[in-house]
Amino acid sequence: MANIKSVVSLLLLGMLVIVLQSRVIECQQGQTCSASLGNLNVCAPFVVPGAPNASSECCAALRSIDNDCMCNTMRISARLPSQCNLPPLSCAAN
Repeated sequence: MANIKSVVSLLLLGMLVIVLQSRVIECQQGQTCSASLGNLNVCAPFVVPGAPNASSECCAALRSIDNDCMCNTMRISARLPSQCNLPPLSCAAN
């Protein structure tokens, strides 16, 4: 079960990276989502099961992201499995 969670976490992280590299969504204040979301690379160590709490650098990067930018990126990421003929992700709350 832990291996499945690790794979799903890594898959989600990979999808986020793909979205960041392939999509440019304009955010408020003239920044692009891809540029501002690129700052989230410091959060990568904290998105796998069993990871320690997020660092202050990660938290600062999250605070700097526009809400619409983050939400649009998550919506795009959620569509990727269907574009690859994979079933939609279903995440159970633990």
